[in-house]
Amino acid sequence: MNESNFGCRTCASADKHLGEFIANLPMETSHHRVESQETKCGFGLQGVCCRLCANGPCRISPDAPKGICGANADVMVTRNLLRAVASGSGCYIHVVENTALNLKNTALEKGKLRGLETLERLCKMFGVSGKDEYEKALNVADAVLKDLHKPEYEKMELVEKVAYAPRFKLWQELGILPGGAKAEVFKGVVKTSTNLNSDPVNMLLDCLKLGISTGIYGLTLTNLLNDVLLGEPEIRPAPVGLRVIDPDYINIMITGHQHTMFVHLQNRLMDDDVVAKAKAAGAKGFKIVGCTCVGQDLQLRGAHYTDIFTGHAGNNYASEAIIATGAIDAVLSEFNCTLPGIETVCDELLVRQICIDDVAKKSNAEFIPFNFAEREKHSNEIIDKIIATYKERRPKVKLNLLPDHGNEATLTGVSEVSLKKFLGGTWKPLIDLIVSGDIKGVAAVVGCSSLVSGGYDVLTVGLVKELIARDIIVLTAGCSSGGIENVGLMVPGAAELAGPKLKAICQKLGIPPVLNFGPCLAIGRLELVATELAEALNIDIPQLPLVLSAPQWLEEQALADGCFGLALGLPIHLGLPPYVSGSKVAVQVLTQDMKSLTGGHVLINNDAKESAYLLEGIILEKRAALKI
Repeated sequence: MNESNFGCRTCASADKHLGEFIANLPMETSHHRVESQETKCGFGLQGVCCRLCANGPCRISPDAPKGICGANADVMVTRNLLRAVASGSGCYIHVVENTALNLKNTALEKGKLRGLETLERLCKMFGVSGKDEYEKALNVADAVLKDLHKPEYEKMELVEKVAYAPRFKLWQELGILPGGAKAEVFKGVVKTSTNLNSDPVNMLLDCLKLGISTGIYGLTLTNLLNDVLLGEPEIRPAPVGLRVIDPDYINIMITGHQHTMFVHLQNRLMDDDVVAKAKAAGAKGFKIVGCTCVGQDLQLRGAHYTDIFTGHAGNNYASEAIIATGAIDAVLSEFNCTLPGIETVCDELLVRQICIDDVAKKSNAEFIPFNFAEREKHSNEIIDKIIATYKERRPKVKLNLLPDHGNEATLTGVSEVSLKKFLGGTWKPLIDLIVSGDIKGVAAVVGCSSLVSGGYDVLTVGLVKELIARDIIVLTAGCSSGGIENVGLMVPGAAELAGPKLKAICQKLGIPPVLNFGPCLAIGRLELVATELAEALNIDIPQLPLVLSAPQWLEEQALADGCFGLALGLPIHLGLPPYVSGSKVAVQVLTQDMKSLTGGHVLINNDAKESAYLLEGIILEKRAALKI
């Protein structure tokens, strides 16, 4: 813990430099509020409380094993879990729906499509064609939208086309193939309402069904649709951390997940007339500062946007600090992880908040809804408002920069395509290294950043260090990537922290032992890597020496991600349990019985060294089963 100016402690931080900066800020942040929220509700932690009806809230205890309606701990816990997974899935489906709509509208207007290789890949995958790139893009977008809008009783068609065949066959046998993705979210909410479903196993199976639609559509296909519109990732070094903020420019911090919603604005900021306006106001021009997952996504494609994108500054719990530098003039939000805590920091520093999707509307933000047909008008309106804010606030606000935070050469732009190209167009070099034992296995460390499990990114960074020291290469996606990159684990020099075999490989190839796939959406890219590796070896995904960890998971979306991982048959490590420990049935199914259903299971441990030991053990078991 760091002592702060408020007489309370700020939480411990894996990023020591940023932690000290936050402790000395003259305003309160989420890092300061951790201490006041240290006492947690024991019933909530176990998931054994219910407030669905006016008889409650009811809580389960040894003296009261059932709620007034008769619901026991197993019902309450699994009902709460399914409702949370449905909500998390709905978030991702919202994103993929908007992305598909933007691709469709771009195709209809014959706008710029930057990723034609990915477009051809999707056409082949879906079995569609067209007379030109625009008709192909239109048919791809319509195929996605058609599936999303099916009723729950009609199975989505693209699942079989996108998923790995052995997995699809198993899901079919288990009866967990999803119907229309939006309808499945609706069904999950209905099923968990008062006095309806009371079968805990049935509800847990529905979690898997939602996990599949989340993973195939909200994760995998969102990435590929974005590639078509925004450009395919290219491996390159890039600066990260608060050092990317240049006070000589008008700086817009972006937060959310929906890059396609502001791409017109992004391009408009580079036009000569807009740059001239910025210069007339006293700035050199505009810059976009990356934050949260949309910043990771822009960094992933940063090779296409070097003129406007300054770099990725930090993850969700760095956002208050980024604004507190005083050099951010506006925050543009369109989805989570947009913390409510940024509102007071923005107000104090006269930072304009603009929201373009009302699901992320902040109480003191202007709402300028994104409308594809009126994007020119709205972009110009936003630009004029931000210039006015810059002129008003900069003479009044003292800068508090942290120019030596982060690093200059984080490796980014890694995807299932760019990594394979780096390896020579085939996965054989990676497979050979795994078979030889030079790389013991692969750990996907994904998901959120949080302020618990030891503090800000403490467990995440500690686990990654322990894994690479065991010659296990780490692939990351999500807000966790922001914390890992800012402490220097994604620069080539981080090879010094790896085990001797992994270190030698990294030094030979000039890469770090941790490869950044970008936003949480890129968990879908990791699934594509796993699928292609399994195909190359002619095995199923659960047989791979591959483990999944969301050490500091935070949101309901992470629970939906986890259900996708379980459906894929992967072992999933979490630093904290997802509020299910009050149900013997849920614990038994998730930690044990799931192994015989899908091959996956959940393990909980909040100690970095112990967690790495457990994950290494799983990798060694899988290697032994493959006789490697």
